[in-house]
Amino acid sequence: MIHITLPDGSVREYNKNSTPMDVAKSISDGFARNVISANFNGTTIETTTPLTSDGSLILYTFNDDGGKKAFWHSSAHVLAQAILEFHPKAKLTIGPAIDNGFYYDIDLEDEVISEKDFTKIEQKFLELARGKHEFKLRSVSKDDALAYYQKENNQYKVELIENLTDGEITFCDHSDFTDLCRGGHIPNTGIIKAIKVMNVAGAYWRGDEKNNQLTRIYGISFPKQKMLTEYLELLEEAKKRDHRKLGRELELFTFSQKVGAGLPLWLPKGAALRGRLEDFLKAAQKKAGYEMVMTPHIGQKELYVTSGHYEKYGEDSFQAIKTPKMDEEFLLKPMNCPHHCEVYNFKPHSYKDLPKRFAEFGTVYRYEQSGELHGLTRVRGFTQDDAHIFCTPEQLDQEFKNVIDLVLYVFGSLGFENFTAQVSIRDKENPDKYIGDVHTWELAEQAIINAATDKGLNFVIEEGEAAFYGPKLDFMVKDALGRSWQLGTIQVDYNLPKRFELTYKGADNQLHQPVMIHRAPFGSMERFIAVLLEHTGGNFPLWLTPDQVILLPISDKYQKYSEKVLESLENSEIRALVDDRSEKTGRKIRDAEMSKIPFMVIVGEKEENEGTVSVRKHGEGDIGTFTIEAFISLIQDEIKSTRVAF
Repeated sequence: MIHITLPDGSVREYNKNSTPMDVAKSISDGFARNVISANFNGTTIETTTPLTSDGSLILYTFNDDGGKKAFWHSSAHVLAQAILEFHPKAKLTIGPAIDNGFYYDIDLEDEVISEKDFTKIEQKFLELARGKHEFKLRSVSKDDALAYYQKENNQYKVELIENLTDGEITFCDHSDFTDLCRGGHIPNTGIIKAIKVMNVAGAYWRGDEKNNQLTRIYGISFPKQKMLTEYLELLEEAKKRDHRKLGRELELFTFSQKVGAGLPLWLPKGAALRGRLEDFLKAAQKKAGYEMVMTPHIGQKELYVTSGHYEKYGEDSFQAIKTPKMDEEFLLKPMNCPHHCEVYNFKPHSYKDLPKRFAEFGTVYRYEQSGELHGLTRVRGFTQDDAHIFCTPEQLDQEFKNVIDLVLYVFGSLGFENFTAQVSIRDKENPDKYIGDVHTWELAEQAIINAATDKGLNFVIEEGEAAFYGPKLDFMVKDALGRSWQLGTIQVDYNLPKRFELTYKGADNQLHQPVMIHRAPFGSMERFIAVLLEHTGGNFPLWLTPDQVILLPISDKYQKYSEKVLESLENSEIRALVDDRSEKTGRKIRDAEMSKIPFMVIVGEKEENEGTVSVRKHGEGDIGTFTIEAFISLIQDEIKSTRVAF
């Protein structure tokens, strides 16, 4: 008998060689019908794999990330099989699952696949899937594996096999199709009910432009046609919410090839919106005891050598700035923390001075490859809402929890209510990726886990995701379309204080090393605004939106009254403007709706005579007639309800 531990902690006894599907059926037949993959002791296996020892078992359905990965990886096999039906001389390379679907890289030699071929590939895919062919994994010797693909004249698979260890090579068979594969499949092809070929693109073998260019075919599949339909509808909505499109339509930001790729230019409305976000956080930070500092955009190379950032970013970042002085080099700063360490070093500190909390909206620069740039979410120059807290080890727990409170306040004020936390720790198998000793890493990791637990956060622990100088708590936020974004991070660092020889005099009159907390609730202003744009569809909270009210006089005769109303609104610190174009009122309303201005005020003879305004609300229509004072109160009350004081 073997003992199997399930995710809820329960332990069940089974006959040796029982399979994950046997375990699923012992739980319930209904549950078993939805199980498509499994994980045993950290390794993804098939539902038919015999279990021969005690261990921990996770059973996956399509609703689980592990289930989706197996589903989409299996679908990649079927996609490759379908393509071979039309291109029998094609050479297969790799076909992994990705965040949304899968792809397969194929050498078509002189043949071409284009969008006009997608429908026939999808039809062939579904025809093959309906055969309910089982996915069967089998071990193959290295010699036999090489011989198989040498006969196929597939140099790509041969290259992969040459780098594998004999005894660990497996093939996956289904129907009359065979592929080199390490495993992780669904039971059979019949589970796949819907497929969409999404895109075709070029890709170099192993990502090296010196190698052959392959054809990459992207696809996505589901166990129900309804799920595919919903996904495609979601994609259409995502296109409407694309921050690059909205940023242009709302006149928030732009890019210029003359300025340089990945370097955003903030237009007046965007700069004002960004300024309000900064003021919002500065007000909360002031109450939390932060002090604002400012540091240069560049620093001497030695600064970043000391911090370790040169080793991390140096070769892949902007090249050094030379000066007339021999051997003097400066770098565009990749991070603000080395500068803040030197701010701390300005004068000696006592334990009575701590904690010191230095904050800065500091712009940093990293050279991203042009193919990786994407609107505001991946740029070469970005501003972090950075702060660094220097505290005693005894203060660390409370300071970390205080930062968690600040992050949650930011999310709540901006409508991000659906999020999880991720404790990102080091990869214990690759210590060379990090600076510092094991003991301080363990202290830092445990401090984060304790704080997250005490604050009641829903968190997971991810190994290998730490920064090179310390572990961190990342916040993974889901937007209105259910997409996950990493926003906000808090890091514990024992290493930079050591590298910069930071000290404070303790109660024992001896010098001690402070602990450093890095934190950025927004992360970067650019990325945060991009995500906020897509989350809200451009319908920002009223306190943040660029223009809160637009006045629409129905003719030139009411321009003067419109300006009187405008003055009253502005005196109450309400952002408003007048649309004085010679257009019909209906056109003005449509344009205001497109600009996503929250309130439209119609001004005509009745309103002027009565000293009132007729108000329309974006997305809702007419909400009635108000005195100017009542309308101002309406706006102020809505702002107060959406922006609570920290």
